[in-house]
Amino acid sequence: MGATTSTTGATRGGRGARERILQAAQELFYAHGIHATGVAALIEAAHVSPRTFYVHFPTKSALVEEYLRRFESETPIAAEAELDRDDLPPAQRLLAIFAPVVGDPTALFRGCPFHNAVIEVAGELPEVIRVAERHKQAFRDRLVATAAEAGAADPEALGRQLAVIFEGANALAASCNDAQVFTDARRAAETLLDIALGAGPDDEPAIRCCPPRSAYDR
Repeated sequence: MGATTSTTGATRGGRGARERILQAAQELFYAHGIHATGVAALIEAAHVSPRTFYVHFPTKSALVEEYLRRFESETPIAAEAELDRDDLPPAQRLLAIFAPVVGDPTALFRGCPFHNAVIEVAGELPEVIRVAERHKQAFRDRLVATAAEAGAADPEALGRQLAVIFEGANALAASCNDAQVFTDARRAAETLLDIALGAGPDDEPAIRCCPPRSAYDR
């Protein structure tokens, strides 16, 4: 997630209430989970009245949907945004999504907000699941397109395989609270890229290093 602005000290209700609710959701849903965050906690953190809250978001599901959509527009996920860089060639952009995570080593690594949401709702909120599925498919499509741009013989296979490594790394890192998982994932991706792009034993590898990136919520 992108860096969030604290809602502490905001006036109750009034202009900007919707944004404060979304900021509160961004902070609390990601840090504590969707189910663990009740409407009362959101109302308190956003400094709005219950009436104002429900005017903007009639259901908690509606708020969760908008919380996730903001990662597709206003606060894109840092790792996925690497695919949009115009200062790197395609092969390096593919590997850059696996850059080491930097930040407070004692902070809890929560992983992907879309993955977390799907696991938490467990089929109970179909629209939330659809938002997550659409995002994950779009991410795979971007990987495939970038693989084609890089010159892979089979960009569909390469893109889907990189997606598996990336999603697996995020799930394992969140489960074990161990961001070092990305170091192993990056090495696996390097090998896959070298094979897919036809790098022989005497050729330069696709890429062997990439700058660190921040976690989802930084």
